[in-house]
Amino acid sequence: MDEINWSLLWPLLALQVLLAVIGLFSLRRTEATRGPKWLWVFILIFGNIIGSIAYFVFGRKDI
Repeated sequence: MDEINWSLLWPLLALQVLLAVIGLFSLRRTEATRGPKWLWVFILIFGNIIGSIAYFVFGRKDI
């Protein structure tokens, strides 16, 4: 079995964590979202990079 090349995965993992943390802070500060906030928390935590991008594109509601 081949070993995992961590030098290639670290940037993706860091991006995933960074987007999730920024998304969660943004979600906490916003008053209105498209859909329930608890669902966006779930999507941000378990949706990986795609979930974070989905929140910033579709979840935030412009007031």
